[in-house]
Amino acid sequence: MSATLERIVVYPVKSLDPHDTMERATVRPDGGLSYDREFAIVDADGNYVNGKNDRRVHQLRSWFDPKAGRLTLRANDGDPTAFDLEDTGTIEAWLSEYFEQPVELRRDEAGGFPDDTLASGPTVIAESTIEAVAEWFDDIDADEMERRLRPNLVVSGVEPFWEDRLYRDRETAIGFRIGDCEFLGSNPCQRCVVPTRDPETGEETPGFRETFHEQREATLPAWASEAWFDHYFRLMVNTFVPESTVGKSLRVGDDIEILGERPYPA
Repeated sequence: MSATLERIVVYPVKSLDPHDTMERATVRPDGGLSYDREFAIVDADGNYVNGKNDRRVHQLRSWFDPKAGRLTLRANDGDPTAFDLEDTGTIEAWLSEYFEQPVELRRDEAGGFPDDTLASGPTVIAESTIEAVAEWFDDIDADEMERRLRPNLVVSGVEPFWEDRLYRDRETAIGFRIGDCEFLGSNPCQRCVVPTRDPETGEETPGFRETFHEQREATLPAWASEAWFDHYFRLMVNTFVPESTVGKSLRVGDDIEILGERPYPA
């Protein structure tokens, strides 16, 4: 099998909709990809306003145009409004009205606002894994499952759960190369409440977590290290970014090669 980078997906505003038309992305100084989680919505106490703590996030649509420097927002029951990204005050006013509380739109172009601040590189999953996991549920297709899981790099040409080859234990990482970029696979990503909800409405899918636990344990491949599995609500792989990769670019169609074991970064 030949592993290939099928899709690059970034989420310009943390917790909002994906921008999935990227043909190329640059690795930034703090490990994230260009535009990924570059913005974050925070409340008056500096806490993230996200799908974990506010279901209204799921009902907020967003479109990102990096060339024009514009962000378009729409509540599910409203009309779209386009904003200049430099006009943060106007965006914050719109978001504050939507969330019914004062919020701030913060920006970090060096590395964004990753969920894992230690292994802050792009997350990786096989396209076949997304399809396999969608089959665990009667009313969820692969497109919706991808929106629930929110990966950065989707790999084609490999078997389901191939990405479980990209980590080992708490002393050992796995090196792999995508095009000219080398990464270190860290651990299977611990999932939060977000994948259990419909990404459009925020409605909870009954029994999602229980079904996921049962099926993940039953289908865990022989090559997956169980060192990280204190529970089975884990899927997708978090990564570290070596300094030598910063500034390099990933491209859709890049070949992927597993390089072998490396010391786990301190």
